[in-house]
Amino acid sequence: MSETHSAGKGRAVAIGNFDGVHRGHQALLGEVIRFAKEHHLEPAVLTFDPHPTAVVAPDRVPRQICSHEEKLRLLRAAGVTHIEVLPFTASVARLSPEQFVESILAGTLRARAVFVGENFRFGNKKAGDCETLRKLGVTHQYFAHCLKPVVYRGEVVSSTSVRRYIETARIVRANRLLARPFSLSGPVVSGQGIGSKQTVPTLNLRPAPNQVLPPGVYVTRTRELSGSRHWQSITNVGTRPTFGGEDFTIETYLLSPFEAPSPAAIAVDFLHHVRSERQFPSPVELRAQILRDVGVANKYWRRVERWCEPRPSVY
Repeated sequence: MSETHSAGKGRAVAIGNFDGVHRGHQALLGEVIRFAKEHHLEPAVLTFDPHPTAVVAPDRVPRQICSHEEKLRLLRAAGVTHIEVLPFTASVARLSPEQFVESILAGTLRARAVFVGENFRFGNKKAGDCETLRKLGVTHQYFAHCLKPVVYRGEVVSSTSVRRYIETARIVRANRLLARPFSLSGPVVSGQGIGSKQTVPTLNLRPAPNQVLPPGVYVTRTRELSGSRHWQSITNVGTRPTFGGEDFTIETYLLSPFEAPSPAAIAVDFLHHVRSERQFPSPVELRAQILRDVGVANKYWRRVERWCEPRPSVY
């Protein structure tokens, strides 16, 4: 599968999984776009679906930071005009580094420049590295650029780090490495009707399969995917232990009412961790806690609005 705006140019190609499209990925993409502009090439990305680990080590497949569709949207927003999604299969995994370069980089993509992180490995049993990529570039007429990792506030930015922060509810740190709020998106689905009857009514979100989830209660912003509506909100991600739940649910309470129709699909941006999920003795006590959480969220939004107020000029 590929998306392209130009079929005639050679290409400057960034290679990677790009899960999350975090600060490190953004720096790599920025270099590709800059180089492509200077050398009259098309800026391109080569990525994979499914994640290569699903084929070579299926018991170690990482949970994804963003869905495949969201990843493509973020890559396009970064300025890439050609996206090559390589279906990663057992036959692709068996390609030698030489075969990978000849068939895919030089052949399918017509690469004239290739950009990767310096820890990049490719080919059967990860036999190829940056030096391999450079040597093969002499034969296949492309320049290889191996970039050092991006360090943000003393920490190397990686999908693994972002994933760990999300899973441990350190959402502000995850957002800093992403350079944007972590978001979950998907269709609005019917819940079990418990909230509307016993606590507070919510919008229930079904996330993408194998999605990394941040456990707990958060101040969020909810956006309608098919329109321009958006709402301040508070979101619970968990198993609803007060009601004996086992499966993870994502329940969002909007802080302001909305007019019909109810959104068919939403994106929820996670901004601030309020508390961990816990079991309450009764739905009444849970509802009281939710209302306290709403108070925390309202206070957060008031503070944000004060920060965003225009400041009087000193001149």
